[in-house]
Amino acid sequence: MASSPTLKIKLQIMCGGEIAMGPGKADLLDALDREGSISAAGRALGMSYRRAWMLVDVMNRCWHEPLVAAVPGGSANSGAQVTPFGRAVLKHYRKLQQQAGKAGSGTDWNSLEQVILAAPKESQKA
Repeated sequence: MASSPTLKIKLQIMCGGEIAMGPGKADLLDALDREGSISAAGRALGMSYRRAWMLVDVMNRCWHEPLVAAVPGGSANSGAQVTPFGRAVLKHYRKLQQQAGKAGSGTDWNSLEQVILAAPKESQKA
């Protein structure tokens, strides 16, 4: 049984050719805030430390100030934390996501929803 069509909006903020903020990076910031380290945040999201570190690096290079401050290695004070600026960026991004999500309740989506199929037709290629 096919489900109803849904509208999925993926909000990405670009910085040149890089994604400065998107759903995955926002989730990483949330995990960093909870976990207190890049490696723990990556594990919580099912990604490698290297991948998480690369995402943090892109975010930190794309904004006027760093979103994440890392304290390197081995001591009790080591780890990473979302900066106050990073929390502000994340807050604004989450609000943009909420606003974009409201597009699914407008007349344009209602018009498209009436004419989209629940699942694609069989391919005509032989």
